[in-house]
Amino acid sequence: MENILLNYAKYVQDVVEQIAGEAEAIGRAAELVADAIERDELVHVIGPGGHSNMAVEEVLWRAGGLAPINAILDPGTNVIHGAKRSNIIERCPGYGIRVLDAYGINRPGEVLIIVNAYGINSMTIDVAVEAKKRGLKTIAITSDSFAKIVPQGAPSRHPSGKNLYENVDIYINNHLPVGDACISIEGMEQKMGPMSTFCNCFAIDCLMMKAAEKLIAKGITPPVWMSANMPGGDEANKALEEKYFLRVKHLM
Repeated sequence: MENILLNYAKYVQDVVEQIAGEAEAIGRAAELVADAIERDELVHVIGPGGHSNMAVEEVLWRAGGLAPINAILDPGTNVIHGAKRSNIIERCPGYGIRVLDAYGINRPGEVLIIVNAYGINSMTIDVAVEAKKRGLKTIAITSDSFAKIVPQGAPSRHPSGKNLYENVDIYINNHLPVGDACISIEGMEQKMGPMSTFCNCFAIDCLMMKAAEKLIAKGITPPVWMSANMPGGDEANKALEEKYFLRVKHLM
């Protein structure tokens, strides 16, 4: 029998190397993020639906992560409030627009990062289209291969049939394999070994690091959190806490 653990590790390694190869798109997106931080703006991040929320949590209050990240974590699409419920809500046209309203995402020129593994559901498309209408700069982390294979009219699609990667300013391909799960196990039909969280989190962390490089090139020290569990962590983070706790909804 094949060593499924080594197969999975190899698959993850191959995919993250493909994402790292998206240097041009990541670099352009990093310029937008760095410019926003230079202007003392927050960088908004949303993962419209299910496990895509995990990439948003990945960059909020994260050791080694940028501090001015405004995580949009709507409870309606968070699986802890009901996994099937999340799936239903992310398919509701108009819902994403109300989420943007609730978080006050309406300032022209600000940056919104939209992380969605498949890039086809109603909430995702509504957020992308509405954000551009409001004048925001939009960055997507998603998979075009998945979007291209799901047929028009599928229940998981936005009624318009639009794809996320075609409706943003900059698109970073997360190279998610079609179907998410990637490992075949002898004796069963359905694959296991999901990839979307690896893909989304690695891609967004690459983006944050490149943005830090851009800030350094501008002569700006990147505002980065230290682990609060490390000796001196609380003290190191104090100035950033004072600056952002009243501006970032989910830091409090």
